[in-house]
Amino acid sequence: MAEIRIRNTNEMITGEENVRNFLEGQGVLYEHWNPNKLDASLQDKFVLTDDEKQAILDTFDDEIRDLAARRGYRTWDIIALSDATPNIEELLKKFEQVHTHTEDEVRAITAGNGIFVIKGSDDVGYMDVILSAGDVISVPENKPHYFTLMDNRKIVAVRLFIETEGWIAHPYADPSFQQA
Repeated sequence: MAEIRIRNTNEMITGEENVRNFLEGQGVLYEHWNPNKLDASLQDKFVLTDDEKQAILDTFDDEIRDLAARRGYRTWDIIALSDATPNIEELLKKFEQVHTHTEDEVRAITAGNGIFVIKGSDDVGYMDVILSAGDVISVPENKPHYFTLMDNRKIVAVRLFIETEGWIAHPYADPSFQQA
């Protein structure tokens, strides 16, 4: 279940309804899908074959299509990251820079966990949105953010896109941002 840490106060926001309401106030969509729908053999697996990726997409097909219809997403895929991922350090360096996109960045976590660091309103500042299996987040276009892994460095997520080419990061220089 997602949790939020407000960086400038260390305030923690917990509980699905509290997290959803807080993020909604910041313009960020949060939903929760049932992670137990996923076959047990895939719930803790982070190196996936194409068939296993398809099995995850098939498992959450209704949820994916519902979200896509509501928000205009046209394509989706699976990303799996772990220490076994080739070039994981290079990928993380790319992810861990504050940036924006010209479309939403959407992730539905199916296994593992990660953190979206998102710039909130002026009174909130940056927040860490800590996600685990079942959490779905959509960071709106042009909202400064970045993604990183947690200490266990394992995550599997469905990514949804409007543009069929996927997302392109646009660097966002912010003197108020401080790495945690």
